[in-house]
Amino acid sequence: MKTIYENQVKALGSCVDEFKDADMFILFGDNAPEELRDYCYSVSVNPINGTIAAGQIFKVDDCEYRITAVGTEAPVTLAGLGHCTINFSGQTTVDLPGTIYVEHKPKPDIKVGTVIQILED
Repeated sequence: MKTIYENQVKALGSCVDEFKDADMFILFGDNAPEELRDYCYSVSVNPINGTIAAGQIFKVDDCEYRITAVGTEAPVTLAGLGHCTINFSGQTTVDLPGTIYVEHKPKPDIKVGTVIQILED
């Protein structure tokens, strides 16, 4: 498998659990705006090695999710700011351009040190 993107969670915002039942989570680099920082998982700003596309695997530690849709802004903000929303609804149409949608399965447990990857078969 080819690694398109890889990162590691550095910190958890104090309010990340507020999204626990919302089927989503937010990644953001060190420059997250103050009003969002508490709701985000902090990551480094890492490059994307290829194109993020539906059908690829979104992997969180050992949990794998098939990507179902990718907003047009998601790769841009992920590469430039470390920012992206991951939505676990499984929907195949994009409502929010900064979101990557993945198959509907239980969200993974995310902690400091969790490795996040996007893989291509």
